[in-house]
Amino acid sequence: MTDFSTLHGQLGSLTWPLLICAFLALMICLERSALFLQQSVASISPKKQAWVKELRHSDAKPTSENIQALLSKTSHQQDLLASGATLLLAQAHQPKPLREELLSLWLNKQQRELQAGLKILQVIGIISPLLGLLGTVLGLIDMFAQLGQSQGPVTPAQLSAGLGLAMNTTAAGLIIAVPTITAAHLFGIWAHSQCLKASHVLNQINLWLSGVDKQPLEQDLYQAFALGNQANQTPNTPHAASLESQP
Repeated sequence: MTDFSTLHGQLGSLTWPLLICAFLALMICLERSALFLQQSVASISPKKQAWVKELRHSDAKPTSENIQALLSKTSHQQDLLASGATLLLAQAHQPKPLREELLSLWLNKQQRELQAGLKILQVIGIISPLLGLLGTVLGLIDMFAQLGQSQGPVTPAQLSAGLGLAMNTTAAGLIIAVPTITAAHLFGIWAHSQCLKASHVLNQINLWLSGVDKQPLEQDLYQAFALGNQANQTPNTPHAASLESQP
């Protein structure tokens, strides 16, 4: 209670609004940090992404046996990419446009979950300095009110009380706003990056399920996964002819 009384004496009537903003920002940052650590550990674990490397270096065709073998590897993992691959492989019998629509809906849902709470962080980052500015104005109003009631000369003690309240609330608002806005943007960049990486690999899997081995892209062969089929590609094949040979 003594600490709160001291804090209330420094921030005035805006103590509770600033404390609530700081508490909400701290809770959201801790929850997002836990998710970030979980996904980061999952992405760097060699066992988690071994199936991706194996599929990239394999010439296996999308048969029912290969799909079930891959599905058995991804279904036991909980990271973002494995979950999307499990969903996609389970619908391998569906036409490619339906799989793409399902994948798009799933990625939108995952992006919303990864960005959950970031809008609240941004709002807190906007409100906090405004609350500090409001405290500054209230402190100045209180100071001038006391000076107006004073009959004697103005002393530094009379000025310091109002100016101290004004400066403290401004500083408190900025202290809350700066890390909050920074965290919101960093977590947003991370969430967007995670979805882009997962989308790239899942689109490759979708092409693989459709039987697309390779596609010419500029001067290099872009392959969905198989790296051993370059010998089957005829040299100096025109771009249009290669596209016509696609299944």
